[in-house]
Formats: sequence, C-alpha cells, structure tokens
Amino acid sequence: MNLDFSRFDLDPALLANLDSLDYRQTTPIQAAALEHVLAGKDLIAKAKTGSGKTVAFGLGLLQGLDRERFAVQGLVLCPTRELADQVAKELRRLARASANTKVITLCGGTAFGPQVGSLEHGGHVVVGTPGRILKHLNQRTLTLEAVRTVVLDEADRMLDMGFYDDMAAILSATPEQRQTLFFSATYPDAFRALSRAFQRDPVEVSVEAQHSERAIQQRFYEVEKGQRTQALAALLAEYRPGSTVVFCYTRQQCQEVTEALQQRGVQALALHGDLEQKDRDLVLVRFSNRSVPVLVATDVAARGLDIKAIEAVINYELPRDAESYVHRIGRTGRAGHKGLALSLFLASEAARVGAIEDYQGSPVKLERLKGLDLPEGFSLTAPMITLAIDGGRKEKLRPGDILGALTADNAVPADKVGKIDIFDHVAYVAIDRSIRKKALQVLSEGKIKGRRLKVRALQ
Repeated sequence: MNLDFSRFDLDPALLANLDSLDYRQTTPIQAAALEHVLAGKDLIAKAKTGSGKTVAFGLGLLQGLDRERFAVQGLVLCPTRELADQVAKELRRLARASANTKVITLCGGTAFGPQVGSLEHGGHVVVGTPGRILKHLNQRTLTLEAVRTVVLDEADRMLDMGFYDDMAAILSATPEQRQTLFFSATYPDAFRALSRAFQRDPVEVSVEAQHSERAIQQRFYEVEKGQRTQALAALLAEYRPGSTVVFCYTRQQCQEVTEALQQRGVQALALHGDLEQKDRDLVLVRFSNRSVPVLVATDVAARGLDIKAIEAVINYELPRDAESYVHRIGRTGRAGHKGLALSLFLASEAARVGAIEDYQGSPVKLERLKGLDLPEGFSLTAPMITLAIDGGRKEKLRPGDILGALTADNAVPADKVGKIDIFDHVAYVAIDRSIRKKALQVLSEGKIKGRRLKVRALQ
C-alpha cells in the first residue's frame, strides 16, 4: 500500500522538498516503516536495495536533527563505498531545503586526511563503511556521543563481509538511548544476535519490492529445440556481463550446462543440491568475489543466495510459475545498479511467457538472437582470482590481518585486493588477476599475524 507523504508528521520544509523531488507517494517499504521511524522506535526492516529504503530512514534521521549543534547526530553504516556514496547523495537531496545540514562520507579507499578535516569542521550525519568509521573512532577523529539515530543499511551484507565485531564496536560507542534501525534483505543468526544486543523492542516490517524496467531490463528469446546451450553462450558473448546467474531445473542439467560453457571458453561453476557444504561455500565465495563470472544454479540450491552485485540473470529454461520467475530475476538490479534478465523459451512454452505478462501486468519484450556463432577466440573470464589460506576464524584470523599482510610496505596495492571471506579453518581473498603471482608470493613467503601459512591459488 502506498500513502501520500503529507499523511506523515513531517517538517513543512521536508514535505516541500519531497514534492519538488516528485516524491509524492510512498513506496511499500516507506509506507510500512516511516511511521515507526518518525515515532523514534527501533526497527528491523526487510527490504531490497532499490525499494526506497533510504528515504524511509532518511526522513526520520533528518527530522530529528538539531541543526544548531554541529555534532554527529545521525550515523549510517553501509557495506561498500559505492552504497555509502549513494546513500549520502540521497540524504543531501532530502536535506537540501533545510539550511546548514552537513552530511559527511567516511569510507575506505579514499584519503584519510581530508576526512579528518571535514570532521573538524563539524557535521550532522556521517555515512560510511564500518572499517573506516572504526579507524576514525580509534584515532579519536570521530566522536559519537551525540548520536540519536544509527542505521545499519544492508546489515546482512555487512555480516557476510565479516564486519560483526566492527559494527558491535561502533554501536557500543554510541549512547544507549538512541534509535537503531536495521535494514536487511535476509535475517541470518548473526543479524538476530546483533539486534538482541543493540536494539530495544524493535518493530519488524517486511515488504517485497516490485521489479521496474528501470532497474531490471527483461528480454525474452525464442529458440529452437536443441539450441538452448548455444543461445546461452551467444547471449554471454553479446552482453559480456561481469557476473551472471544461469538458472536450470535439475542437477544434471546444471552440470551439463556448466561443462558446455567451460568448453566454449566461459569460466563457470555449478551450484546444486548434491554439493557438500564446503564445496557450496567455495563456489559462492568465488562467484561473489568476482573470481568466476558465471554461476549455473538450480532453484533449490539458489535459495538464500544473496549476492547483490549480480549483473545478469539468465533463465536457461523458464520456471513453471510466474512468481518463481520474479524471485529469480530479483537477484539482479540491486544496490542501485542496473540489472539484466534474459530468458530462453521454446514455442511450446509460450504459455509460461503469457503467465509472466499477466503476473507483472505488462507485456514482455521479445528479442531476436543476433546469431548462434561465437566470436573467434571468445572467452569470458573474471577480473579476480581467489587465493586460499590455510587459517581461519579458529586461528583468530581476521580480514584486516590478510589485508595488512598483502599491503605491508606497499607490496600489493590495496585497490587490487577484493573480498575477504573467513571460515573456521580457511580464508579466501580475491586478488586482481594482473598481480596474482605477486600476491601469492607475498603471502607464501611472508607472515600473516606472525605465522607462516600455506597459500594456494584456485584455478
């Protein structure tokens, strides 16, 4: 249900600015969450990026500011610099009708000194990544004693990235009498533990966002029987997405498609129910850290898959119901990125296409394949490669230990190091393919947290 923003107890300046931005009616997550946010309640909200959640928490955060006081009163934690920049930009747009509202962005990967200067001049709201926020706290360049509202945006993703301890430390540095808002796509156990520790009687809301053509471009291709695999390879060659999930029906089909793609020069891994947990973990690590560009999965195996930087979803075969189709393609077009949903179907499966049109309330876009022949020398490889380290959580290994070992004495540039995943007795780090030999040498010949650990590259 969508509501007019005028129904909420918002400052006139905020309302007038919403109108100028053409924000007149709420999205479902705004309608469900905004009343509780404005009332000062703690909140757990289940919503995907692109659903309008920044406005949902941003309006409450901005309305509660004392603009005469140049102290940090609002804090938003985000998993990535890209999302933090996006959130800060939206908050500034929402606040532009209110004079003297300063939003500061604090993220890793950018110079520390200028951030210190911005903080010295004072600000009302800080948006940033956990690692950099914690660094400022430890160096006492940031104080959070005046914080009234803390937002954890994409909390589940921050937990996946190993930020639990950092988030807990940051929350502990804020006043106990604060409002704490969690926005997340899923509710893992660690998320619940964080909520129990730092929230007071949180209200829970959950909405499913509709997919818009602006976020996800949907294209359908009719193919002849026996052409699916070649058509799939042709689409990958045409669009060359950096990360793609291909959906199949069965484990056997999943395995066969994976092998067929590999034979055509495409780096691909299979995800199905027959995989042991450790193998499944490794497949997901390599796909999520951009070491493998294509993941071929069954619906059952993909349940709980919450990797947000997926550029494309391809339906090797359409699902038998329209709701499953919408759920599948919802894995792309997240975090403010554009998504691509490509579907193959036979003439005999046209009824499934019609069911999708009925469910979405709009006609689908039919396209013609440009051809089935692949370009000469075609290959689709990932920009990163994964290094496996024989040490993990049980050995007290943390992401910062691995990053520090790699970047010590400028041996490896920090911007060439990707996602770091820590398991009980093994850790994985994504490295830019161009410097994989150097990174492997640095970790193999050096020490991590004072110890020599075995390191190998996964091919």
